[in-house]
Amino acid sequence: MNRQQKITFLIAFDSVIIISSSLLAYLFLLPFVTLPPRNFWAAVGLSIVIYIGIALTLKLFLKINRYTSIRETLIHMAGVTAAYVLATIIAVPFVQTISFRFMVLSYLSAVTLIPGARIFWRIYHEHHQKLQREDSTDLKGEPLRTLIVGAGDGGSLFVRSIQRYNYGLNIIGFVDDDITKQQVSLYGIPVLGQTESIPQLVKQYAIEQITIAIPTLSKEELNHIVEICSETPVKINQMPSVEEVVQGQLEVSRFREIEITDLLGREEVNLDMQQISQQLTGKTILVSGAGGSIGSEICRQISRFSPKRIILLGHGENSIYLINKELNRIKDSKTELVPIIADIQDRERIFKVMEQYKPDRVYHAAAHKHVPLMEYNPTEAVKNNVYGTKNMAEAAKTAGVGSFVMVSTDKAVNPPNVMGATKRIAEMIVTGLNEEGCTNFVAVRFGNVLGSRGSVIPLFKEQIQNGGPITVTDYRMTRYFMTIPEASRLVLQAGTLARGGEIFVLDMGEPVKILDLARTMIQLSGYAEEEIGIVEAGIRPGEKLYEELLAGGEHTDKQVFEKIFVGKVNNQSLKEVMQFVQHLDYLTDAELKIELVEFANQHKKEKKQKEIAITEAKPVHT
Repeated sequence: MNRQQKITFLIAFDSVIIISSSLLAYLFLLPFVTLPPRNFWAAVGLSIVIYIGIALTLKLFLKINRYTSIRETLIHMAGVTAAYVLATIIAVPFVQTISFRFMVLSYLSAVTLIPGARIFWRIYHEHHQKLQREDSTDLKGEPLRTLIVGAGDGGSLFVRSIQRYNYGLNIIGFVDDDITKQQVSLYGIPVLGQTESIPQLVKQYAIEQITIAIPTLSKEELNHIVEICSETPVKINQMPSVEEVVQGQLEVSRFREIEITDLLGREEVNLDMQQISQQLTGKTILVSGAGGSIGSEICRQISRFSPKRIILLGHGENSIYLINKELNRIKDSKTELVPIIADIQDRERIFKVMEQYKPDRVYHAAAHKHVPLMEYNPTEAVKNNVYGTKNMAEAAKTAGVGSFVMVSTDKAVNPPNVMGATKRIAEMIVTGLNEEGCTNFVAVRFGNVLGSRGSVIPLFKEQIQNGGPITVTDYRMTRYFMTIPEASRLVLQAGTLARGGEIFVLDMGEPVKILDLARTMIQLSGYAEEEIGIVEAGIRPGEKLYEELLAGGEHTDKQVFEKIFVGKVNNQSLKEVMQFVQHLDYLTDAELKIELVEFANQHKKEKKQKEIAITEAKPVHT
């Protein structure tokens, strides 16, 4: 049936119920009250007309009855009540033979049967779906014995969905830290204890799976629960967030694996949306490296602010195709997407693109970032990270770009490797160019991003899937981590704060031991550390044990926004930097590795020379 046919059917159905309710009341009162047929049908007709009018006003016939809720049931009861009250007020004073008792009895039947029919239909529909699912699902073995963490709204919603659709689970019980929920049951399932008792309950009830059903958990609370669950050999997962359900990514009753990003990510940053909007809305924005992890996320974030045009510049044909296709689905209709296949090393091409589109802002995210690979390929690192950045920055200056934001890395701080050294020299070029022209040049420096290409997370996942062992280069190694969306949002925010020449440093929180990261990932995958194993493989070429976000002399407490600081820049003059860059053309790979690192760490050499000079100048006391 179409919608109009359903409405007609419901009107007819409810009218029949009102007639039946009136007949029942009439028959019950017949020995006591004489009601002429004419008056009887007048009362029934009046009740039906008023009810249909109220029901149409409240849109009761437009509800999807298989999803009837308590709220909708109460609304329906209120509609029936209002109809009978009005009918009684109109009928009783003017038709003396219509009894008040008759109207009350008729009402009691109608207010029970009309909403009751909707509830019955929902129960029937859910039972029918459950039977269909049982017939179509091939469940292998016994249902998983599952313990639910959280007996609140999230747990209630999750269990109701599981019971409705029968996903092959045997829910043994809940755990919840709320004292008032102890020794009670929810949908017939008992609350067995608090989260601290999880290891004991797993043994006692032979639990095979733990599902966290608290969508509003903070990172710290989630970490605490995972830590408790790590004492058990069972797999842990969680119900999806409200956002994932709303976006259609997951059903409420489907499991969502707990990712390492859930544990290491921080609370979302509150951006100055008005400030960002002023700089992006209606503007032309160019993003280099638009197909990469950071570049593509910057494009997604930018698209939310309805820019006039987003220029997606990248060297990889497939990655640019994919981000262009994705943005076409989610962008504002007023935003034009321009996919540009170009190599930032091609100076003439980059200058032509800048001149043709004259972007208002440039986010330069294109770079070679893999430390060991760049140790083997220093010439390529220089061509892409140094010459490529120089081409982008100088082309932006020539085209009169308002703001140029370079995405940098913590590996540019006191770099012992080629990749970090080339990024530090790129920072020097960008911030040095700020001295000339009208373009504001800045760099934004942060650490590792979770889930990016080349990140340790995908490598560990692959090693776990292959049965292990996980290889950690050094058990002492630590790294700073940030999620891709958070890093990208902070890059946009830093761009709005640019006055020219700054190096913005993102607050990365506390460093994380890679060994602890490996152990957590093993636990989240449902294995014991002994099953997978962790081995020390040795530090790779160019790697550091500990990363830094600021070099000596760059430290500052100047916070310009939440999680954004400005570092004190210790640059060589632009002339010295450009002379060194020209000199790189004449070096072999072996010479490049030495001279790049030496030049990038020039401030350390100068600082040491100053310390020696100060020491020698002090009078010697005998």
